[in-house]
Amino acid sequence: MDRSIFFQAVGAFIALAVYFLPSILADRRKRHDVLTLALFNACLGWTGLGWALALYWSLQPNPPAKLAGDIAQSRRLITMRGFSSQLLQRVQNRAARQRSGK
Repeated sequence: MDRSIFFQAVGAFIALAVYFLPSILADRRKRHDVLTLALFNACLGWTGLGWALALYWSLQPNPPAKLAGDIAQSRRLITMRGFSSQLLQRVQNRAARQRSGK
């Protein structure tokens, strides 16, 4: 009887390790979003598809730390370049009109 309990405990441990494999890999790989991934794995891992998605997610590289800030800065830079080129065009047009009018 003691043997069957031991094998059941070992089997349960192995099953839990396989079930939470995506979370374990994410933690080992030092992912920034390991808690979100672990919650996703815990809630949807039983579906099979959820487990596969969690595994795929855990194997992806970390996103840049300040991605949102970099995107906002790039948009500002593009906007300022567009504004500068439009302003330069208006100044050149005004100068051309003044030269032709005199």
